[in-house]
Amino acid sequence: MRTPLVAGNWKMNLQYAEAMTLVDAIVDGLPENNGAEIVLAPPTIYLHDVLDRIQRKPGIALSAQDVSAYERGAFTGEVAASMLASVGVEYVIVGHSERREYHHEDHPLLAAKVDRVLEQSLLPIFCCGEKLDDRTAGRHFELIEQQLHESLFHLSPEKVTECVIAYEPVWAIGTGVVATTGQAQEMHRFIRQLLFARYGEPIASEMRILYGGSVNATNASDLFTCPDVDGGLVGGASLKAVDFLSIIAAAGTNR
Repeated sequence: MRTPLVAGNWKMNLQYAEAMTLVDAIVDGLPENNGAEIVLAPPTIYLHDVLDRIQRKPGIALSAQDVSAYERGAFTGEVAASMLASVGVEYVIVGHSERREYHHEDHPLLAAKVDRVLEQSLLPIFCCGEKLDDRTAGRHFELIEQQLHESLFHLSPEKVTECVIAYEPVWAIGTGVVATTGQAQEMHRFIRQLLFARYGEPIASEMRILYGGSVNATNASDLFTCPDVDGGLVGGASLKAVDFLSIIAAAGTNR
């Protein structure tokens, strides 16, 4: 049985006091046995202080929103995987559509980032997803397959099992539009079939695949009933403790 995972990606939001108030509300509101693993991905500058607050509640892990493709050196503004590991980070988001779009991150760069993360015994949350014109043109399956093959499937069976995949249709991120349960399940099932073809049944059955794209307290329960959806990578709704806790409860209830 795959343990559901709910990750909150705060993106570039919240001033310091707001961020600390949010994490305290999540920690205080989370039941002891919630049935799901929780990951918080605050802005890099808040990582250390968020870790201090989540340590009093088992089952909450810390994630970075990005990582450098380089180990160290003269790369102003970059943050190395070793640095993240040294401050208690456990997960790293790699390949989010906003990084692909605004920072022009391509497949080889993302493959390098995945490698740097794994070298430090951190766990990548690897994002993949299609734009609306790709789906409209019927290229969505082809595109997802390319993203996985060129940035993730170079890994050995032992290494790939340390990864989490997050399917985020770009047309649903921050738009208020969410994939139907049928669309979500169809793509998650397709991704699991790709894992089966590349790595075999045990690994395909073991790996967690999250859905991202306007997940909220209203639609989470329906999405999490899909047999191949193992939780969510949550954006805007993770900035409100009540909504995020409701999404966590829905993930635990449906497993």
